[in-house]
Amino acid sequence: MNITLKRLLGTTAAVTTGTAALLGAGAGTAGAGGANGRAHCERAERIMWSSGPSTDVIGHRCDLPDEKRRWYTIEIDTLVQTHHHMDYLDGKVDRTETLHGRTVRCLGYTSGNGTVHWFGCPPS
Repeated sequence: MNITLKRLLGTTAAVTTGTAALLGAGAGTAGAGGANGRAHCERAERIMWSSGPSTDVIGHRCDLPDEKRRWYTIEIDTLVQTHHHMDYLDGKVDRTETLHGRTVRCLGYTSGNGTVHWFGCPPS
């Protein structure tokens, strides 16, 4: 078998396996969070770009789950969304929108200095 064909088949198999694993991980943990996969934040901010929301959410006064999980469901009392005119942080802000009682799903987090950086939060 040609070496290029072997590499192509190997790459195809790896991508297929990786995609199936990612889809399986997301589907398998969607309802499995329970109390341990849930978090609560009193306030959070999310940047809204012209192409849609950022995948990052910055939370304040958050109660974090006890154990590390793949996906987290975060209940947010007040979510402030800053809509930017252009796709850079120093650009003009079109408007700020405040939402109450929102739920966001995120892949993980880091915390420090009283804030929680939630990342991998797909648009809801």
